[in-house]
Amino acid sequence: MMQGVLDIPEELQRLQEAVASGFERVEEVFATQLVSDLAPVDQMCEHVERYRGKMLRPMLVLLCGAASRSDLDPMLRSDSLDSMISDAHITCSAVCEMVHMATLVHDDVLDEAEIRRRGKTINAMKGNETSVILGDYLIASAYELCSSLDSPIPSRIVGQASAIMCTGELLQLHNRNNFELDEKTYFQILERKTAALIGASCELGALCSLGFDQQQNTITQALKGFGSDLGVAFQIQDDVLDLTGTLETVGKSVGRDLDKGKLTFPIIHHLANASDEIRNESLGLIQNAAQGDQSGLPKLIELLSETSSIAATQQMAQSYVDRAKARLNQIPEGPGRPMLELIADAVINRTH
Repeated sequence: MMQGVLDIPEELQRLQEAVASGFERVEEVFATQLVSDLAPVDQMCEHVERYRGKMLRPMLVLLCGAASRSDLDPMLRSDSLDSMISDAHITCSAVCEMVHMATLVHDDVLDEAEIRRRGKTINAMKGNETSVILGDYLIASAYELCSSLDSPIPSRIVGQASAIMCTGELLQLHNRNNFELDEKTYFQILERKTAALIGASCELGALCSLGFDQQQNTITQALKGFGSDLGVAFQIQDDVLDLTGTLETVGKSVGRDLDKGKLTFPIIHHLANASDEIRNESLGLIQNAAQGDQSGLPKLIELLSETSSIAATQQMAQSYVDRAKARLNQIPEGPGRPMLELIADAVINRTH
């Protein structure tokens, strides 16, 4: 899980095995759903499947489904885990990953990114028009799959999360090259663009175990909140990596936020806390980057140290992780809780 980022203790190995087994079923459903009667479409879908990396959202569907159960311990000790991870869990996992993949394809168009998972993006290979329609195909396929469930609730949750994600993207686009962007608006963007789907993944996992009429259940609400907080922390860490990472470690184009005039927390914190002289110098470098000149990026990162902005950003991410973990006090005791805590810590300790 999380591509080897997690060091799983022995007492959680059985749960990891159950989730790993669930992953195999998710991948099978994912691939089957995207089979087309047209060879070029199949080829593009196969290429996009390489984008799958951490599988965070399916992982959270499966783990939150397990963590919701008060009988998780005896179930893990039994020989059969099929009833713990139901077909509904698998379907919702595949749906959430499909929606996520669609956003990656569309994001690469918006950011004019050429590399993802150390390979060429669809837009770099086939152009923006193909990428936009391929993203639409992924979303349409996700909704078709979601509609196969017995309840309309999952489709409603996924539809609402997708709409919220779009509003977050639109808010971010509206604020491109806004060098006065404040923290409040920044966090609105994160809560909508990233946290909405991760929160929905956790909510769906709980509902697949507890019943689709349990949206107001304390456990469901706690896990949904856990996912939302985790999503914000995840994106804050992504914003740090976009500034300080390399293509080799991150596996995708870096420095794209500034290149596209997007201010992220390290920059917002820096501009708010820098002296007038350093602020003016930084703004010049930021504006140059937004116009395609990234030669001043090393200098800008050096200036960020003057205001301890990278450290402040990491502290902010940690505060969201702490808040996410505190929510887990509302879920049943058992191996699900420490496993989710491990996931939360891994989100901000990762380098890719």
